[in-house]
Amino acid sequence: MRYPDTYYSRTLGEGRVRPVLSGVEEAEAVIIGGGFAGLTTALELARAGKHVIVLEAERIGFGASGRNGGIVSPAFSAGDDAIRSRVGPKAARELHRLSIEGVERLRATISDLKIDGAVTGHGLLSLRRFDRADDLKRHADDFARDFGYEMRYLDRAALSGHLESDRYFHGLHDPSAFHIHPLNTLRGIASEVERLGGRIYEGSPATGHDLSAPVKRVTTVKGSAEAPMVVLAMGGYTGPLFPRLKRAILPIATYIMMSEAAPDLLGRAIHTRAAMYDDRRAGDYYRLVEDGQRLLWGGRITTRAATPDGIVRQLRREMVGAFPQLSDLKTELAWSGLMGYSRHLMPQVGQMAPGVWHITAFGGHGLNTTAIAGKVLAEAIIGESDRIGMFTSFGLDWAGGIAGLIAAQLTYWKLQAQDRWRERR
Repeated sequence: MRYPDTYYSRTLGEGRVRPVLSGVEEAEAVIIGGGFAGLTTALELARAGKHVIVLEAERIGFGASGRNGGIVSPAFSAGDDAIRSRVGPKAARELHRLSIEGVERLRATISDLKIDGAVTGHGLLSLRRFDRADDLKRHADDFARDFGYEMRYLDRAALSGHLESDRYFHGLHDPSAFHIHPLNTLRGIASEVERLGGRIYEGSPATGHDLSAPVKRVTTVKGSAEAPMVVLAMGGYTGPLFPRLKRAILPIATYIMMSEAAPDLLGRAIHTRAAMYDDRRAGDYYRLVEDGQRLLWGGRITTRAATPDGIVRQLRREMVGAFPQLSDLKTELAWSGLMGYSRHLMPQVGQMAPGVWHITAFGGHGLNTTAIAGKVLAEAIIGESDRIGMFTSFGLDWAGGIAGLIAAQLTYWKLQAQDRWRERR
């Protein structure tokens, strides 16, 4: 992926090109995928003294890993009711507790490693586009009671102190959430993996494998990596080389645009450095970046790549609908990336075969989930804990292939229609 000469190139921490795998390399674990899931797992294993190799087909942070909305908050794509119905109330509470731990885990990693340019702001406003608040208040009360996690309900008058918009009726303010520059964060994690003795190879896609022997082998165009443990962490870019994993993943495209620098104009609309996320399914998320100079705005999902111009028109329509005063704000840059979704809308973390592990399907969860999933996977590999069992009920269910993608797109359109109807009532 080429990094355009705006926002990311100006704000990136120093990066470097890593070597292509050449010849035969040995390690204790080979991790395929240099996004958040793969690098977090590599970091946790390296911290435990394991010698790891990371194979990345492109560059560290390629695609959605390095170019996502950067929001870190306790969340899963599956709703509370869906999680409880699948695993029961007690296990659901433990998963939510794990999600909160993931927020603090990533915060601590960034702080401990002193990653320059990683954290870009604090707080998250979850915004509601229709007039109902009882469930929001109940959610805040439940999190405070069950986990000691404080969120504050905001009525319309209170929201006006943060946003100049008539779109939103209610909100929750989560002061413990934060948002990051994902590519800077990934590069900092990668550097720490290498400092601890790990080896990272870019431009080294897996082209073949033998995962049946006690020592597994993953081949690339110019070499091979051997280890008793292999971790598959490819997400939305999973290819046909691993068919069981590929059939369990729906690759979904998401989109983000970046505005021109217009601090005075933006300051008349948005008075907070918190990130915003509305309550629509696959809703809008946005935040000020570069110390309030620019607006990053994301949203929309499609099951195939859409034209940037068309997506920008849709994103701008949403932006101006929320903030008519930003109608003259120009868009400088737009991009997309593929996220991996599972059919049950939960992360898939577990063991596929002896010595073969998977960690994938993090689309829509927020970056806390990769932080904690990588930790519990590393704990399982080294025999430190069995917390990975919390994900057992969310296995590699078949996602439906092409029919699944069609169904996902139709479902999204249906949910959009339901959102519009709900907001008119």
